[in-house]
Amino acid sequence: MSVQTKLGRAIILVDDYDKAFEFYERNFFCKKIFDATNPGGQRFLHVSFSDNENIGVWFLKGENQLQQKLVGNQTGGQPTLVIYTDDIEELFRHVQSNGVTITEKLVLRGESKFFHCLDLYGNRLTIVELP
Repeated sequence: MSVQTKLGRAIILVDDYDKAFEFYERNFFCKKIFDATNPGGQRFLHVSFSDNENIGVWFLKGENQLQQKLVGNQTGGQPTLVIYTDDIEELFRHVQSNGVTITEKLVLRGESKFFHCLDLYGNRLTIVELP
C-alpha cells in the first residue's frame, strides 16, 4: 500500500479563543493561520508554530458540559503537546519571564534538553530542543 498521511491539526479545548491564542502567541510565537466563524456561530481558530501552515493546533471551545469539564485536562495530566525549539535556554527564560507555570525545570543532559510547563488552562506542555 502506498498511502501517505500527514498530521494536520491537534485540537485543544479552550474556553476563550482569544485568550488561548494570546498565550500561545506570546510564549511560543504562534501565528494565526485560519480564523473564521461559520453562520451557526462556531469559530475555527487554527494556529501554527512554524512557517509550515499544514501543521498546527485548532482551538475549539468546549461547547457542552463534558467538553467544558475537559478544558485543561484532555490528556489526564499527560503532555498535550510537545513543542520543539532550536534554543531551549532562551525559550525557558522567555516563558519564565511571562509567568508561565514551570512543572519541571530545564534539564540539560548531553543531547537531552527539555522542560515542562502548563498552558493557561493547565494543559501540560513538553518543550524540547532537537539535537
